[in-house]
Amino acid sequence: MITILFDGIAYGMLLFVLAVGLAVTLGLMNFINLAHGAFAMAGGYITVLLMQRLGVPFLWCLLLAFVLVGLLGALLERTLYRPMYSKPQLDQVLFSIGLAFMAVAGVDYFMGSSQQNVQLPEWLSGRTEIGHGAWMLGMGHYRLFIIVLCAALTVVLQLLLSRTRFGSRLRAAVDDPRVAAGLGINVNVVFLLTFAVGSGLAGLGGALGAEILGLDPTFPLKYMIYFLIVVSVGGTSSITGPLMAALLLGIADVAGKYFIPTLGAFIVYTLMILILMWRPEGLFTRKGGK
Repeated sequence: MITILFDGIAYGMLLFVLAVGLAVTLGLMNFINLAHGAFAMAGGYITVLLMQRLGVPFLWCLLLAFVLVGLLGALLERTLYRPMYSKPQLDQVLFSIGLAFMAVAGVDYFMGSSQQNVQLPEWLSGRTEIGHGAWMLGMGHYRLFIIVLCAALTVVLQLLLSRTRFGSRLRAAVDDPRVAAGLGINVNVVFLLTFAVGSGLAGLGGALGAEILGLDPTFPLKYMIYFLIVVSVGGTSSITGPLMAALLLGIADVAGKYFIPTLGAFIVYTLMILILMWRPEGLFTRKGGK
């Protein structure tokens, strides 16, 4: 039982890192980026290529996945995404889903459709067991690493948003971009940096999740619905909402598939429907935000 809870928390933390960039994009720019999973896939493939072909250590691969995908996100934001900000939401959906399909086709052409494997370093392999019987906790070392890393990232993001000048400018841009621009805040630069960080986090999530979730060209489409569930249930105006939603969904998904394998997938969607009927705006909304 405790092991299931532990695995659910690890899965939820991974979903949070994968989806938080989408939450920020939706909350800040009111832009529906259904190609968000393509950035995660890019991070996963960067990790695989660096490890398998260049022999780069795993931790360096995580850092490079964050940086390189963040730079890719900044480039695409400046060239492709920015002109779409003022377009109707249907145009944004069609544009971003088109990008996702292009990414899927491109990766399938260059890398093939087979599943990619990540060879974890020895210190992340294995499992430690504590206790006995029903109260035994079996901690996979890699899942423990994911929990610790994602918790640290959450603290850094929360401090960045609440304690720094950039966070103040970001919140101002979220609440009213026109007034923020009138006060001298370069909203375009704030959007660019935020989009790049969100893309980088997706890349990092893809690199971390390649071993657990699997990695193939269908990754952006396979997990798109999970990213959207985290964002819709948690809300888009804070970090806390997507975090709690990701943990809730991660635990429910792991427990559901363990206890009721044939109905496991339905539990997540049932939970989403019940939460949205209770709070259509998401679990957490920031006062004064949109």
